[in-house]
Amino acid sequence: MVYVFLANGFEEVEAFTPIDCLRRCGIEVITVGVGGEYITGSHNVTVKADITEDKVKLSKDIQMVVCPGGMPGTLNLEKSQTVQNAIDFCVENNIYVACICAAPIILGHKGLLKNRTACCYQGFEKDLLDANVVYDAVVVDGYFITSRGMGVALNFGTVLVEVLKSKEVANDLLRKVMYPTV
Repeated sequence: MVYVFLANGFEEVEAFTPIDCLRRCGIEVITVGVGGEYITGSHNVTVKADITEDKVKLSKDIQMVVCPGGMPGTLNLEKSQTVQNAIDFCVENNIYVACICAAPIILGHKGLLKNRTACCYQGFEKDLLDANVVYDAVVVDGYFITSRGMGVALNFGTVLVEVLKSKEVANDLLRKVMYPTV
């Protein structure tokens, strides 16, 4: 099971694309409304989350947590004790934490990227404290997955499928959605 945290001001494509990729591949995804049941994205798209943050259960059933970027969505996620607790739980239990766009700064501010390779949206590199910052579309370093932004959301979603299922399942997904390079 994967929790995708949504806070007001989240970047819609960075949330919906990985949700869609994961669900297409049979992975259970639960969207979590941080601050309420109805969450409005950075481009004024309002969605109803599957659950609110008070319903999050931290257990070994979690395969991954995902934090989309966007502003002020990233800052709202970072302020959430539920999100902070979920990341801490994942770190303690070797569970994937995936952040795209500005959201990797949450990991950076927690000191989790020290001596790790990571990427983020241009301009937030200084917040990836002591990370080896690269400009790849998606970076997997241990149980941390970081990505650059909306333009590579399909790449990000595909990598999430790959680490939870397999390269073959991820490539099959790309073929089915008519991705041009597969």
